[in-house]
Amino acid sequence: MPLFTSLVLSALGLVPGALAEKLLASHYTGQVYSLDLAVNGSTGTLKSTSSTGGCGKMPTWLELDSDTGTLYCFDESGAGQQGISGGVATTYSVNTDGSLKQTGQAKTKGGEVHGSFYGGSDGRGFVATVEYDASTLTTFKLPLTSGTQVLQTQKFNMSAPGPNKSRQTAPHPHSVITDPTSKYLIAPDLGADLVRIFSIDATSGQLAACTPGEAGAGDGPRHGTWWAPKSGSTDGQMLYTVNELGNSVSAWKATYPSSGCLTLSKTQTLSTYAEGKTAPTGSKAAEVHVSGNFLYAVNRNDKTFGAKEDSIVTYSIDAASGAITFVEATNAHAWYPRTFAINKAGTLVAVGGQTSSNVAIIQRDASTGKLGDLVANLAIATPGTDGGEDGLSAVIWDE
Repeated sequence: MPLFTSLVLSALGLVPGALAEKLLASHYTGQVYSLDLAVNGSTGTLKSTSSTGGCGKMPTWLELDSDTGTLYCFDESGAGQQGISGGVATTYSVNTDGSLKQTGQAKTKGGEVHGSFYGGSDGRGFVATVEYDASTLTTFKLPLTSGTQVLQTQKFNMSAPGPNKSRQTAPHPHSVITDPTSKYLIAPDLGADLVRIFSIDATSGQLAACTPGEAGAGDGPRHGTWWAPKSGSTDGQMLYTVNELGNSVSAWKATYPSSGCLTLSKTQTLSTYAEGKTAPTGSKAAEVHVSGNFLYAVNRNDKTFGAKEDSIVTYSIDAASGAITFVEATNAHAWYPRTFAINKAGTLVAVGGQTSSNVAIIQRDASTGKLGDLVANLAIATPGTDGGEDGLSAVIWDE
């Protein structure tokens, strides 16, 4: 072990071989929590070190700009809720101890379920949010202040309801992410069975709609993540989406023409359950992430490992084609896992259980992609109610 690393570990009060990391989590009671994780071998401890408000009544999504130490928090409140008009988008500086200091805030129309920064000279000039109930995508110029005004609103419509009569009566964009070139924004639309694509004018922050990718009827795409065989290259670029209504994941081939828009072509859709097993009634796939040549998705309320213990699913990614293969389902150690994140080293997975209102840290083998035992677990604030919009909403690594 290098001397410098040993000195750092000693300064942290850890023996060589131990690991210290920080995380951030949000809860629908209105608080954002700073967490400390200490791991020694296969065991660890996770504790909450501080909490702060300021992100409205329902903080729903966290996005960290690790280069500048800026945390973006988006507030879902105001979406048709009695007595609440509008929400907020808030920025915080992340201190070295993980604690937060509010640095800016803008009022929004409310109902934001996801957001991401984009554009400008450094990819941080603007922020985009999506509003599930309002069927809109909204953009703002950064930094966020009390005087910030909406830059642009994209209102989505559909001519007829989708196959899922209770969830697809209108467009419902559920997330917005930049592509690896930072030239496009992608917005999976659960209600319209589309993956919407927008080209970015990096200077003005204006978005122009491209031809969307068409998901399977009734799939309900919710979140997405990117993968390519070679880092820094778009050759073989793939997008993977998790489909909430279809309890599945889809692979999309991305094509970057010399002129015109990025296009997405769906190449594959696999269940979030093993072959021969059907999704339990009431289960809903939630989020998807890539680490190395492996893809992961979580199932909410499938109770595969117990009355309050749902599953996380692993797929392998073929390095040549980007095709995915189901590997296994393992214990998410959480009930209704709305959110999860993989650390940069690829050795740990943080799973956020919405209804159980806990953060579970799970071992991951970076070489095989296999998930291992529970390393640490922490209950945060109050548990949610079965099927309710309460409990833990997001967890990310602070790194």
